[in-house]
Amino acid sequence: MVKTKLKRGDTVIVIAGKEKGKTGKIKQIIRKNGKVRVVVEGVNIGKKHLKHIEGVQEGGIIEIERPIDISNVALLDPKTGKPTKIGYKYIEEGNVIKKVRFARKSGEIIDTVWEKN
Repeated sequence: MVKTKLKRGDTVIVIAGKEKGKTGKIKQIIRKNGKVRVVVEGVNIGKKHLKHIEGVQEGGIIEIERPIDISNVALLDPKTGKPTKIGYKYIEEGNVIKKVRFARKSGEIIDTVWEKN
């Protein structure tokens, strides 16, 4: 299984390709054949032709979001709004140990991965 530091719901910016500069939230992460691709809201829109099936679906052309490679997106720094890498660190608060994700540029904590007593 391929590990990734990005999660569903993270706000990302596209850093390469024809959609460069667009931002959106990750809707889905697809792991297939050792590759990781992400579907980002409002990015890489493609058209799909649907055949009419009586009583099930209406035919026509619809627009859907296509997946893009995870290497072409970067997390948006919550503090500066610029692309950043993600790091992990452990924080001790009293008798509780937390593993958190943080933005490497600003040092801002993104979220908590887990907590242990």
